[in-house]
Amino acid sequence: MSPSRQVVPIRQDLPQDEVDRPLAGFRRDYADGDTTIVHAHRRAQLIYATHGVMRIATDNTAYVVPPGRALWVPGGTPHSVAMQGEVAMRALFLRGDAARAGPPAVAVLVVPPLLRELILAACDEPPDWDPRGRGGHLAALILDEIAHAPTLPLGVPQPRDPRLLRLAEALRADPARDLSLEGWAEAVGASPRTLSRLFRAETGMSFAQWRQQWRLAEAAALLARGLAPAQAAAAVGYASAPAFGAAYRAAFGLTPGAARRKGLAPG
Repeated sequence: MSPSRQVVPIRQDLPQDEVDRPLAGFRRDYADGDTTIVHAHRRAQLIYATHGVMRIATDNTAYVVPPGRALWVPGGTPHSVAMQGEVAMRALFLRGDAARAGPPAVAVLVVPPLLRELILAACDEPPDWDPRGRGGHLAALILDEIAHAPTLPLGVPQPRDPRLLRLAEALRADPARDLSLEGWAEAVGASPRTLSRLFRAETGMSFAQWRQQWRLAEAAALLARGLAPAQAAAAVGYASAPAFGAAYRAAFGLTPGAARRKGLAPG
């Protein structure tokens, strides 16, 4: 990844936040390594990119959002976005009544081909599109597609305890690092029992569950950037490619090979 650069903050008073329509499109292209500061919008957002990987952080969860996926962010939710690869963001802002079509909390949604094309078409409409014309028809279809979109576990709860944070940072740097809970306890200065208790309390998961979810989310980013499934498996600590394929398919509903092809498809 290129050195991180700070982009102009996305402001809360964008036209998409104010226009009197159920939804409005937003399009912006970012360079590899670009980031936004923590910000929030009045309206709910569906944050999608036709190309590149977005790493989106809320107060307590980190999300990896590759192509073919979108992040649903309810209005007023603070978040920041970091770009991996060149990112072509195509987002939707939804008025309060329209936002009821989406989940009540932040979630990663599957974006099937129809919803993808609808998002792109909405981004080509002016903010004050004609409710009785093409824009109105697009909006109605988009809200129906959002309401039926499956969710995926691409969000990883982020711990707050300093010892767990040290562990999490070490795994971010090297997802394949294969210490046992006892080994990590020694590395971060806590007992295995304390680490186990803290993971349950702060993430709602066991350490093993949290590590697997983190590794699979990292693998999704690697596949979207073009790594072969066997390479992605090794990079996140899976010694067996079949075991990685089975875990990935169980979590995300498609094979690593299919995920890689989606990520490499033209935007």
